Amino acid sequence: MRNSPNRIVATVFGAVYLLVGLLGFAVTGGVGFIATEGGLLLGVFAVNPLHNVAHLLIGGALLIAGLVSARAAKITNTVVGAAYLLLGIVGFFLAGTAANILALNTADHFLHLASALVQLGVGLGVERAATVNRQPVTS
Repeated sequence: MRNSPNRIVATVFGAVYLLVGLLGFAVTGGVGFIATEGGLLLGVFAVNPLHNVAHLLIGGALLIAGLVSARAAKITNTVVGAAYLLLGIVGFFLAGTAANILALNTADHFLHLASALVQLGVGLGVERAATVNRQPVTS
């Protein structure tokens, strides 16, 4: 079931999060590991080294799950989607506080909410069953 929506989303999101995690280190030179204000990735998204590590770990988990099986991808999409939904909501309340250890900004919150919607939508959706076209045997 290689064309599973869960496998596709997990694999694509995993690769993107790994890339974002790596690129984040290019803009966080001189930023403290858990600084509440970080460098701007793509000029918009705030990141610090801990945020970059989180992207690498999440990206790795998604990519591996997407490559392993539809079931693993479904579970991982659902768990990561739920975590991003929580982070997207809670993030609005962390801004400007010492608890903002991921250096989140408003753009991050909306991106996390959008990611959550996609991942939860796919993860909680019904996985397509493989169908076999069976023709009656005639002689």
